[in-house]
Parts: sequence; structure tokens; C-alpha cells
Amino acid sequence: MTETTRAKILVVDDEPANLNLMRQILKNDYDLAFAKSGADAFANLQKQVPDLVLLDVMMPGMDGYEVCEKIKADPRVSEVPVIFCTAMTEEGDEVRGFKLGAADYLTKPVRPAVVLARVRTHLALADQHRATREEVRRAHKDLSESRLNALLMLGKAAEFKDNDTGLHVVRMSQYSRLLAEACGWNEEACELLLNAAPMHDVGKISTPDHILKKPGRLDEAEMAIMRQHAESGARIIDEAKCDTPLFKMAREIAISHHEKWDGSGYPHGLAGEAIPMTARIVAIADVFDALTSQRPYKAPWSLDQTFAFLRENAGSHFDPQLVEAFAGLRPAITAIQQRWSEP
Repeated sequence: MTETTRAKILVVDDEPANLNLMRQILKNDYDLAFAKSGADAFANLQKQVPDLVLLDVMMPGMDGYEVCEKIKADPRVSEVPVIFCTAMTEEGDEVRGFKLGAADYLTKPVRPAVVLARVRTHLALADQHRATREEVRRAHKDLSESRLNALLMLGKAAEFKDNDTGLHVVRMSQYSRLLAEACGWNEEACELLLNAAPMHDVGKISTPDHILKKPGRLDEAEMAIMRQHAESGARIIDEAKCDTPLFKMAREIAISHHEKWDGSGYPHGLAGEAIPMTARIVAIADVFDALTSQRPYKAPWSLDQTFAFLRENAGSHFDPQLVEAFAGLRPAITAIQQRWSEP
């Protein structure tokens, strides 16, 4: 909070005389709210999150310990410091309060100077904790964004060897997210897939240009070299030594997106649901975009031709349920094509 913003304190006590005393002590320096029971305290917390809670322990119904426990269990207010105000002076009582997450104890009858000093101290500590958490959050966000940018740049670098615009990885990653959403994935998982999918062909960095750019069909020896890019991609991602969900998913896709539903794919001959779903989704998105795009050795296929091909190969190359789900997304797929069309 800034110097011009007064901290908000919630005072909870079932005795009106105690509430009035706290009002006299704190009113000149803080904005105050009052509650006469645990239930009243939670009703107040729903309206406005305070910066600190002064909490009586011995109250009818829900006592202070139970109120403190509920505060600390609620993510919305769990970081708010709680100071117990109590006539209970046994060591065990204090230990119990601290275990529940209380920041401090004030012993009744309270002394105004002590109340003000403790409140100032814990408000300052709370400000420091908030600033530290925000600094850690920013640092984590910056690190995550740096890793993501490096991942995307590496994926595009591989794509530039095979496609001068690099828009293939943009479109196929958008198709992948679209299909994942249709399968009921949550927003976080869909976003992970969007950002991991561009790394599917990163292993092509190690594939010779005369094979990647060959205008005709590859012979057996050339195809054997081409197929190495799946495992090469996994090794490249492993070199980052980054054990995050994003990198784990990127590796999974890189090594498995050429596996086929019937087990005839590579590099491990996985079949059916043994193939990670991320790779099954990316396989459809990748082939769809390759078929509908211009290449040195072919003209782009029409949507009708491409969807017919996917259906013909459902159950052999592709997961048949995913093919049907993808076919139902045609309007959204067309919108992605138009938005990221080749120049």
C-alpha cells in the first residue's frame, strides 16, 4: 500500500467494549471494520479483503482458532496477517495459534502503544512479503517467456529449412489447439500444446538440405535419414535440460508425431492409445497443413481432398475419433488458414 492509502483492519470480538477500545486506539491511522462473531467476520471478508485481522480467541459459536483456520484455508485471504487478541496466556494456546498461521498475539487487557507497534510491524512485513512475491512472480514470468521464445525460435529455425515463411508451424499449432479444445482440454493444457507443437520438427535442423528440399520422392536411404529427425528433435530438446511441462510436451510431440494408429509409424512403432494424445493431435494438424499448403513438389490440395484423405487414413495413420472431431471444426480451420495464409 502507498503512503496515501490507509491500511484496512478488521477487528473481530464479541464484546462491544473491546471493539470500542480498538476503535479508539486505531481510528486515527487506519480504516476499520468490525465483526462481533466468526460468521460476521466472514461476511465482512466477502465484501472487502482487509490488510490485517485483529481476532479475539474466546467467542461463542466459532472461536478465534476456527476463524483463523478458515482464513488460512481461503486462497483469497490466506496471506492476510492475523493477530490474536486474548486473555488466554498459556503457552499451549499460543503454540496452537501459531500452528494455525497466526502472525502474533496481543494479551488482554491491551496496551495502546503495544497494539499500534505490533500492527505497524505486521503491516510492514506483509508489504515486504507482497513485494517479494511480486518480484518472484515477475522473475518466473520473464524466465518462462524467455524459455518459450527460445523454443519457438528453435521451432521456426527448423521450419525455415523446409519452408521459407515459417507459417506452417503457426497454422499447425493453431489447428492443434483447436482440436485439443474440441476434445475438452482445459485452457492451460491447450495453451501448452499451442506452444509445444511448433517444436514437432525441430530435429530437421540436423537433416541435410538436399533431402529436405528434394522435389521428388525420397529413396529408401534418404527416407531413413529423414526419419531420424524425430529422435534428433527429442535429443535437441533434452539438451535444454529444462524439466518443465512445456519442454516435456515438446519432447513427447517431437519424438512421437510420426507414429501411426496401426503401429506402422516411427521411430518406435507405437500403436493406438500408446501414442501420446499430444502427438496424435499434432499428427493430424501437421499432415493437414502440409497437404493444403504449396510445396516445391506439389500444389495445395483442396479442403475436400484433404478431409477425404484424413478419413481414408483414419484407423491406419490417424486416431479415427480425432479425425472426426477435426472434420467438425471446418469453419474454424478455414478461419485459421485465412488469417495465416502464405504471402
